Amino acid sequence: MGIYETLGVSRAVEQFGESVLDTLRAQFAAIDETAEYNQGKVLAAMRKSRVSAACFAATTGYGYDDLGRETLEKVYADAFGTEAALVRPQIACGTHALAIALGANLLPGDELLCPAGKPYDTLEEVIGIRPSACSLREYGVSYRQVDLLPGDEFDYDAIRAAIGEKTKLIAIQRSKGYATRLSFPVEKISRLIAFCKSCKPDVICMVDNCYGEFVERQEPPDVGADLTVGSLIKNPGGGLAPVGGYICGRRDLVERCAYRLSAPGLGQEIGANLGLLPSLYQGFFLAPTVTAGALKGAVFAAAVYEKLGFRVIPDSASPRCDIIQAVELGSREALLAFCAGIQAAAPVDSYVTPVPWAMPGYDDEVVMAAGAFVQGSSIELSADGPLRPPYAVYFQGGLTWYHAKYGILMSLQKLCDAGIVKL
Repeated sequence: MGIYETLGVSRAVEQFGESVLDTLRAQFAAIDETAEYNQGKVLAAMRKSRVSAACFAATTGYGYDDLGRETLEKVYADAFGTEAALVRPQIACGTHALAIALGANLLPGDELLCPAGKPYDTLEEVIGIRPSACSLREYGVSYRQVDLLPGDEFDYDAIRAAIGEKTKLIAIQRSKGYATRLSFPVEKISRLIAFCKSCKPDVICMVDNCYGEFVERQEPPDVGADLTVGSLIKNPGGGLAPVGGYICGRRDLVERCAYRLSAPGLGQEIGANLGLLPSLYQGFFLAPTVTAGALKGAVFAAAVYEKLGFRVIPDSASPRCDIIQAVELGSREALLAFCAGIQAAAPVDSYVTPVPWAMPGYDDEVVMAAGAFVQGSSIELSADGPLRPPYAVYFQGGLTWYHAKYGILMSLQKLCDAGIVKL
């Protein structure tokens, strides 16, 4: 009996997976080349910032004169090509980081523009699309969006018409979120930023970079983004960061974010690291390699389910912009079976069956599968999706390629066991 059969994957499912894998060698080699480039970029940033063992010392209380915290922020700023960075365990998640960046740089009377349609579900209450206490809308910030054209193209004419005197900040979501559009490559974001700046040179362009870090050789700041925001329990934490978020960008904008996170006048001067810095440094160092493993898993998932006749976004041959792979499963039963397979493949809580629930910040019930070492860590093997047509599941992560591969095989096994798929 082989190792996959021992782990609950039938021989038929394993052989089907191997037949798919044989077609992906060239794509995997290209992913490895990008990882090698990005590994060098991170290493160069650490050497330039003179990271030392002294940077790993714990601080408590106010965290004054925290060498490790200040150096880590220099590493992020250099790796992402920005003037400044705010990298803190006090930032709870990506939505929190985005809320900080938006709240810090939008004042009453300003307008926020989203040029790629409706933003990710958890931002709706931050903005005030769905009413919420302390939303931007409650503080007098107006909101406007421009929907994408067919083919997921930006509607440049409508964007030009939407940018007005009050437009202060343009928020660009790199990843698809719970939409079934393609995610945006950095090159496409570059054209959008240049266009928006041509319409209004002083407008702030902010990119939600969640799930996209180290997938390509360029990052949004390389193409003119004024602010770039993300979560440490996704790509840049490398699976080791237990919490945290980052905001990189123009010095004046990042400084305002620091004031929003702590207090006016205090900013980046306070914030104890609580002994977490070794994990944050080492996670960032490992991030290019861990991201490459997750990318291979996404490509493999696309190829497997594409061959079975499901719609996948993106398809297996498309260039990658983030680590997320969407699969339209077509039914509630198929979505639950897929997630049950991912959960069964986990190193933590593998015996648990994921069930839908009303998650805070979401309009529909959501099912989530994630047996992770860090709660909610999307760079670890996970899958989730809202219980609404077309019942798309969003697969991402895998600290190693081999774990991602096993997770996909187990998801297919559960679909076969339920009689939804026949090989």
